[in-house]
Amino acid sequence: PPASQNNEQGSTLRDLLTTTAGKLRLGSTDAGIAFAPVYSTGTASGKSGRTMPNILDDIIASVVENKIPPNRAPKINVKSEIKDEPKDDRKCIQDDCSKLYSDIQYSWICDKHVLWLRDHKNSNNWKLFKECWKQGRPVLVSGMHKKMNFSLWKAESISLDFGNQQADILNCKDSIISNTNVKEFWDGFEDVSKRQKIKNGETALLKLKDWPSGEDFKAMMPARYEDLLKSLPLPEYCSPEGKLNLASHLPGFFVRPDLGPRLCSAYGVAATKDHDIGTTNLHIEVSDVVNILVYVGIAKGNGVLSKSGVLKKFEEEDLDDLLRKRLKDSSELPGALWHIYAGKDADKIREFLQKIAKEQGLEVLPEHDPIRDQSWYVNKKLRQRLLEEYGVKTCTVIQFLGDAIILPAGALHQV
Repeated sequence: PPASQNNEQGSTLRDLLTTTAGKLRLGSTDAGIAFAPVYSTGTASGKSGRTMPNILDDIIASVVENKIPPNRAPKINVKSEIKDEPKDDRKCIQDDCSKLYSDIQYSWICDKHVLWLRDHKNSNNWKLFKECWKQGRPVLVSGMHKKMNFSLWKAESISLDFGNQQADILNCKDSIISNTNVKEFWDGFEDVSKRQKIKNGETALLKLKDWPSGEDFKAMMPARYEDLLKSLPLPEYCSPEGKLNLASHLPGFFVRPDLGPRLCSAYGVAATKDHDIGTTNLHIEVSDVVNILVYVGIAKGNGVLSKSGVLKKFEEEDLDDLLRKRLKDSSELPGALWHIYAGKDADKIREFLQKIAKEQGLEVLPEHDPIRDQSWYVNKKLRQRLLEEYGVKTCTVIQFLGDAIILPAGALHQV
């Protein structure tokens, strides 16, 4: 449009800044140029100590944030804006927020690093979750299986419905992937005698990786898809249409990560001789993830640990007292062992794993990233060294049947 039609708003960036700066009379820099203080950094005397390069930033931020009309000076209550800011979220979390959230059943585990929401039905859970999520901390919500149709998730039910499908099956011991009939995997899920054997007659530790996933999940398993969606914890955040789920607000032209859902099924390590391997190696997810344990199979056959033996293996871990208490509760069924690390420790862990690789005589290529390549399961001995040599503490969580573990993007974990 002609400049005359656009004079007040500014037909160029220079005009926009000039006309806007002339209207802002909330304060001034030492140079005498008007600006709107978006953030108050001054002292009680009013001297902010701001430098010239910051003036442009202030003007631009004001224009963007306050959307000033062309014919009206802005009315910004700076004091009220600052007053409404939360004082210290971290202090609120550490002080347990017991008065603020007295209506929510919750505890802290892993040295107050993980929030445990014990009542999945409480509609106010999201309020405490929000405070925890701001700090990038994992959250555990228990009892999700009580909302689900349990018969849909039994191994025999899935095998009966989809046994004729082909899928990639991973041998967790040597990372060999084969395309095979899904029924073979499910037949051995709770019967060790029907599992594949590898060298020395050892039982294979198999994983049906991400099958089915995304749109395939919805198309292949519509009943299970609906059952899962109605049972998601914290639906405000976790539901695809959740009002606080960023993905639900992105325009269609955005390239989104795989938002799932995906079914991850694996044999238990308890039935193998080597308990220093995992079914999911250490890695980072690119988006926030909610993982619900919908079924725990009890394996039978020669060489399988008894229930007391499995519990003993769990108890050997560096566990929080509340998790030890859950292990002794006969109504709880433990199924997965998680080790979680904060995203800020990624570089230290990467350096540590490269160091261990060199110690073991493995070739460390410049482009090799042990976390991205998911090539390591950090066993107990290595976790101890990681703490002693790099000061990185492991957050150990047991996932029981019906537990949902919600991880922020960037968090490292293995299972």
